[in-house]
Amino acid sequence: MQEIHIQCPYCLQAISIVLNNEAFGHQTLIDNCKKCEKEIEVSYIVENKKIKTYSYNSIEAEEF
Repeated sequence: MQEIHIQCPYCLQAISIVLNNEAFGHQTLIDNCKKCEKEIEVSYIVENKKIKTYSYNSIEAEEF
């Protein structure tokens, strides 16, 4: 497991998310922000048990 630090796309707070680095290739994880509880989708690539790259996005539709 490897911890990454991101900024929540909803509440903009700094949070940490733990990713599984035991897998290989492209992975996707849905996790909740520890502050505002909204879901965040994290996509990442694992090579040799290391997180090579990652990106994250909000997955809830904004209401106007």
